[in-house]
Amino acid sequence: MPGRWRWQPDMHPARKLLSLLFLILMGTELTQVLPTNPEESWQVYSSAQDSEGRCICTVVAPQQTMCSRDARTKQLRQLLEKVQNMSQSIEVLDRRTQRDLQYVEKMENQMKGLESKFKQVEESHKQHLARQFKAIKAKMDELRPLIPVLEEYKADAKLVLQFKEEAQNLTSVLNELQEEIGAYDYDELQSRVSNLEERLRACMQKLACGKLTGISDPVTVKTSGSRFGSWMTDPLAPEGDNRVWYMDGYHNNRFVREYKSMVDFMNTDNFTSHRLPHPWSGTGQVVYNGSIYFNKFQSHIIIRFDLKTETILKTRSLDYAGYNNMYHYAWGGHSDIDLMVDESGLWAVYATNQNAGNIVVSRLDPVSLQTLQTWNTSYPKRSAGEAFMICGTLYVTNGYSGGTKVHYAYQTNASTYEYIDIPFQNKYSHISMLDYNPKDRALYAWNNGHQILYNVTLFHVIRSDEL
Repeated sequence: MPGRWRWQPDMHPARKLLSLLFLILMGTELTQVLPTNPEESWQVYSSAQDSEGRCICTVVAPQQTMCSRDARTKQLRQLLEKVQNMSQSIEVLDRRTQRDLQYVEKMENQMKGLESKFKQVEESHKQHLARQFKAIKAKMDELRPLIPVLEEYKADAKLVLQFKEEAQNLTSVLNELQEEIGAYDYDELQSRVSNLEERLRACMQKLACGKLTGISDPVTVKTSGSRFGSWMTDPLAPEGDNRVWYMDGYHNNRFVREYKSMVDFMNTDNFTSHRLPHPWSGTGQVVYNGSIYFNKFQSHIIIRFDLKTETILKTRSLDYAGYNNMYHYAWGGHSDIDLMVDESGLWAVYATNQNAGNIVVSRLDPVSLQTLQTWNTSYPKRSAGEAFMICGTLYVTNGYSGGTKVHYAYQTNASTYEYIDIPFQNKYSHISMLDYNPKDRALYAWNNGHQILYNVTLFHVIRSDEL
């Protein structure tokens, strides 16, 4: 009768080896190695684990008459041959794998070398055009903020869509140029951008006023002068007159520089100098319709000076206005009286004792300098960083250094105010002049010896009588 036994860790070594080989090959081709007669073979009935986690297999051994040493030796030899065959196959597979891996690594190094050479060729081909493309992209970045504003106008919906498609096409062309340099002629691309810019500006001139909703990142036009100063263009200058006016410092200076164009201002130091009859005070000067308006130093007198004839056209006192650092902006600098222009005309922003040092806004006649209307606000002048007018609304910043935002707005058409939150980047940490130009729809700023431009986004609600 066949006997039953359990495999234990303390078994005889020969039995351990024999049992282990049977367990390894149980699921493979065991029946081809052992005798076909069940009575002549080892039979596994069950396997389990004891309480200590050890593996226990129940095996039925063949009849004693069949367990000869020769039979066991033959079976073991056959098993060893199979194991050797498997080992040889594994070695062959390993050698093939190593050979393939070396080939792949070699190809990878060759591909990296080719990629590096292609990049070198591409970079050298792009260098001579990179500056032009960068300038075009910068111009496109200036134009993009104008598109959302135009989309608010139903009457120009089709025209706006056309502009948007053209801008997207140009942007696509620029992206393709980065991938394939030389696909388009640079002069042709520059012409398309300039044409789009002119059409956008012409359309913007026909749009009505709106509410300030955003200020773009700054564009540094030039780095020159001292920490304080002002620069501007004339919003009422005739077509083709692109002169830039430049005034360095906030007191004890009376020389105004005239540059022929923005390009000349950016790239050269060629200018014409105009000598004012009196030194100015602060940085609140403005050029409007051929005249420069400024506050006479250490006084509350406003002077209108014709830049063509270099003569004083009008002088008038701004009644009750504080001066000589009595009610300056937070940064100081004799900035008591700030003159500015917008779509409505000429304005003066200042403070008085009668209004407890809070900001006063007056609209002035640009010819006679008479005060047409005045509004008293509740915002302290000394707490304001800077201020500017857009469409009859006074916007005030919360500071002049560090993190800066527009956070107060006073609407003169309704005599109401609100606190807002429109951040903008104070790139050089000290703003001493911030004025709006209604022709360019841009903010001109003097920031720590840098002349800067910001584009603005205005939101307009169309009334029923405008449809």
